[in-house]
Amino acid sequence: VQLQASGRGLVQAGGSLRLSCAASGTTFSSLAMGWFRQAPGKEREFVAAISWSGGSTYYDDFAHGRFTISRDNANDTVYLQMNNLKPEDTAVYYCAAKESIVVIIMRNEYDYWGQGTLVTVSS
Repeated sequence: VQLQASGRGLVQAGGSLRLSCAASGTTFSSLAMGWFRQAPGKEREFVAAISWSGGSTYYDDFAHGRFTISRDNANDTVYLQMNNLKPEDTAVYYCAAKESIVVIIMRNEYDYWGQGTLVTVSS
């Protein structure tokens, strides 16, 4: 399974950005997908996850109400819409995948990772 993330950018605080992650090499609808992020000097942390069908989603507390994870199984892509961005959201964002029918929120349970895409939020 290969994951290709895109959508890196520099935005001002309060702005929005949408990240995309395209998957290949397997049946996309068999994958539970997630987004994680890693800020400089910090561990990689969970952001959001979505089940294979899109019917279940889960967010970390900081993402609730600002971020939305979604997926398009026809185009093998998962998205992370980020609104009202804050400087503390600055990080490298990674998409992850695991063949599963349930939502996966634990970092070490994911089998496949994208290369990461940098999001910088200026104050």
